[in-house]
Amino acid sequence: MAKYIELTNDNFDATIAEGVTMVDFWAPWCGPCRMIAPVVEELAEDFKGKATICKVNTDEQQDIAVKYGIRSIPAILFFKDGELVDQMVGAASKNVFANRINAQLA
Repeated sequence: MAKYIELTNDNFDATIAEGVTMVDFWAPWCGPCRMIAPVVEELAEDFKGKATICKVNTDEQQDIAVKYGIRSIPAILFFKDGELVDQMVGAASKNVFANRINAQLA
């Protein structure tokens, strides 16, 4: 089973550098973040080999959150070859996330 990648300052840039990457900015105390966690895990399986699905714990990786101006969580950022191409804030359905990923894969 594919698993999402936990991003840190050490691996963030290298991980998003190539292909399509979805990054979920979350925190353990965030209810909506916990609500979409299973969806993020399913997306990692569904897009295995096509897109990279990642999570950033904003409590532990504050530098990354500041760099991308994360003010509300969950915040979902979409990158293509290292460039930020789309973003959304708040919980959404699996379909909404999948459609955003597919739009970058097209």
